[in-house]
Amino acid sequence: MIPPVTAPDFLKQHGWGDAEILPLAGDASFRRYFRVVAPGRSAVLMDAPPDKEDIGPFLAIAAELIARGLSAPQALAIDRENGLLLLEDFGDRLVGPVLRTDPAPERAIYADAIRILASLAGQSAPRDLAPYDEAVMLREVGLFTEWYAPAVRLDVDVAGFGAAWCEVWEDVLGVVADDPVLVLRDYHADNLLLLDRPGLKGLGLLDFQDALAGHPAYDLVSLLQDARRDVSPALEEEMLAEYLAAGVWADPDRFRAHYEILGAQRNTKILGIFTRLWKRDGKSNYLAFQPRVWGYLERNLAHPALGPVKRWFDANVPAIARAEHWERD
Repeated sequence: MIPPVTAPDFLKQHGWGDAEILPLAGDASFRRYFRVVAPGRSAVLMDAPPDKEDIGPFLAIAAELIARGLSAPQALAIDRENGLLLLEDFGDRLVGPVLRTDPAPERAIYADAIRILASLAGQSAPRDLAPYDEAVMLREVGLFTEWYAPAVRLDVDVAGFGAAWCEVWEDVLGVVADDPVLVLRDYHADNLLLLDRPGLKGLGLLDFQDALAGHPAYDLVSLLQDARRDVSPALEEEMLAEYLAAGVWADPDRFRAHYEILGAQRNTKILGIFTRLWKRDGKSNYLAFQPRVWGYLERNLAHPALGPVKRWFDANVPAIARAEHWERD
């Protein structure tokens, strides 16, 4: 049996044998990232265990984004069999950390991010991209009853939970079926990098390998109801207005209903995912975000379009099992 290629072997094969390998912050997946620094140049190494991750979707979506005039990292070297990928280095100016240091450019950065979404919404999704359909959405919200409810010792009506969701998103799924767009799914401040490039290329895009063909409101929710940082309701409203002013959606009231429905879906999913990261993977740091996510979800549930889902939450999840639980912990 031929032994697997190691990262140093891979780098040496592609002319980076003299490089220093420095760890970079990871994410919630099995992927690991490293900065590779050699004299006068640098790159980013992705190490994705092939039994758990496939780098193919990352490469395909990166190529699609670049073809659309956006900034995704170019691949410099590829070893799919061993899950190794050497990428263009976009630097360290992640939007989240930048705004923690200096919040002054927040509005301008978010306006640029909105323009990228408007551009994506003006083009159809790639034909071979899987749909963000009912089956996927149900599986995702199911993480709440599977992981969150047991963690806070709730015995909930699982069948009623699924039925409530199916009742509210028929019109949303109609858009997904008839006119889907490329949805990146993790489009938020910690996956955007400030680059010295003109126009839409001024924001570098990361963590898009799970992209699907879906509703354009989903990535707006990801950006404007960010689990990792507070986005004020005032900024959220201003950016939604800018997006609608771009003319990509004819009926603002209908779009807002879809936005709130997908916000509730995403935030419910995140509550389940962050609990799973804690219980299954030992990553308890994600629990600090739960109160913020609950705040977003409570706002989503207040929209009339989410009446059936709100009634389920009111009947099954008492206040002490919502944000209050994590604030006490």
